Amino acid sequence: RCFCVISVSLQDTVEAVIGGSVILPCSLSAQDLKLQDINVHWRQNGSKIVYDIVKGEDSVALQDSEFKNRAETFPDEYLRGNFSIKLNYLQHTDAGTYSCYITHSYEPKTVQLIINGVTPTPKPKPTPKLEGNIVHLRYSST
Repeated sequence: RCFCVISVSLQDTVEAVIGGSVILPCSLSAQDLKLQDINVHWRQNGSKIVYDIVKGEDSVALQDSEFKNRAETFPDEYLRGNFSIKLNYLQHTDAGTYSCYITHSYEPKTVQLIINGVTPTPKPKPTPKLEGNIVHLRYSST
């Protein structure tokens, strides 16, 4: 029997752009961390299965099809208590609330993901130049 001290790191909001990647953080600090005793469940908006880590092993059998081949973890970090996930090829539908549930942890870690559209290229703006009664427009992108 071991006495374990566990705390979950919290972060509120993460922003990313369509087509990009983002890391959703989830970690715990624990003494005597044994992976075979740890289960981690990532959920989007309370129900969609994003990723599961069962007894220290990745488990994508029940993963929602929206996240297939787009969600990944960092197995080398598990022993350090890092159960963050990386989402690739982001889409508008990825926006929402993600929760990371870790066994033996009382509070889930919640991350709000905001997806921004691709920043458009600015259009050139005319700059008026007055010479007498004639107006010359010079275009420049700013």
